[in-house]
Amino acid sequence: MVLSTHAFRHDSRADVGAPARHDVFRLPALCASVSDARARIRARLREWGADAELRDDAGLVMTELFTNAVRHTDSRRITCALHDVGSAVRLEVTDQGRGEGDPMPCAATADEEGGRGLLLVSVLAAAWGSDPAADGTGRVVWAELALHRAPH
Repeated sequence: MVLSTHAFRHDSRADVGAPARHDVFRLPALCASVSDARARIRARLREWGADAELRDDAGLVMTELFTNAVRHTDSRRITCALHDVGSAVRLEVTDQGRGEGDPMPCAATADEEGGRGLLLVSVLAAAWGSDPAADGTGRVVWAELALHRAPH
């Protein structure tokens, strides 16, 4: 079951960069939900007028953050949020906690299949980090991506 809310500015401006907009949704903490989270973020950014580069980057960042929440916590559900903060979009993934330590990029060897997700996030995002969840039971991992403008 997907629970969601989204808000939009009251004027007719369609460009990303309108800070009053956000979208929040919850998905089961399953590997199968990763593609749903990525698609939701990409679709919402398309509605907001974001260019393809920003949609691709945000989709990849959401994939990495959601996957980490599934793999490294024993959460039953994950809350995702997309906020238009004016000069950037902010992605947030909130787990239910019980993971080990704070998220940190690691140095994966050439033979390892995983371990590069947060390194990718750090390259694509203008800033990223983690904070305790508002309810005190989990963690919010967030990333802010600077806006990319398509040429007119």
